[in-house]
Amino acid sequence: MTEDTWGRAQVELEKTVGGNNFKNWIDPLIFSEVRDGVAIFHVPTNFMGNWVNRNFGELILRHLIEAGAKVQRVAFEVSGKAPIKPVARNHETKSAARASKPGRMSGDDLLGASLDERFTFDRFVVGKPNELAHAAARRVAEGGPVTFNPLFLYGGVGLGKTHLMHAIAWELQKRNADLRVLYLSANQFMYSFVRALRDKQTMDFKQLFRSVDVLIVDDVQFLAGKEGTQEEFFH
Repeated sequence: MTEDTWGRAQVELEKTVGGNNFKNWIDPLIFSEVRDGVAIFHVPTNFMGNWVNRNFGELILRHLIEAGAKVQRVAFEVSGKAPIKPVARNHETKSAARASKPGRMSGDDLLGASLDERFTFDRFVVGKPNELAHAAARRVAEGGPVTFNPLFLYGGVGLGKTHLMHAIAWELQKRNADLRVLYLSANQFMYSFVRALRDKQTMDFKQLFRSVDVLIVDDVQFLAGKEGTQEEFFH
């Protein structure tokens, strides 16, 4: 197995998991070697290695085999060589990966949720109930410092809160392809926090979430009454 094999597998993985999940979880992996039929990848923390293995391990293995790799399984080892930020691959592979359009994917068990390609600013219907939220979201999506950080969107059902959050993420990534944007639900955040507590990996959990440039959390009302999760979320 070579770097080119891994590069071809990455291109297909991005099509499968979507651009957002790819950037946050697949792109930071550093291929090390094949050892006794096992493809070894370096990761920055145990927490990240466990999450990638649990949620993407089988997909990575399948795409490696389809790309021509002679491997039976994948494994993830912590190494100081693996940065928290995504590492750039060779120019040709990187361009090919970005050319593939992120798709939609279901699966609430994943730490990050895929962005819906329908939810952009161009398709958002602005009206009296949501015009202020739309203007604020537009301002955040332009990048740079803002006076309202964090931005909290509040409103009734069907007024476009989730649409605006997706639109912010799409616009930020459009303006800066290297920006790490993580979109997930409050339930997914709680789930990952509980697992980190159970596995005694809270420091890895903190490091992983603090490494993203923009964190977008949907349905934060579900954090109500969960003091431990709230404390971790706001710090």
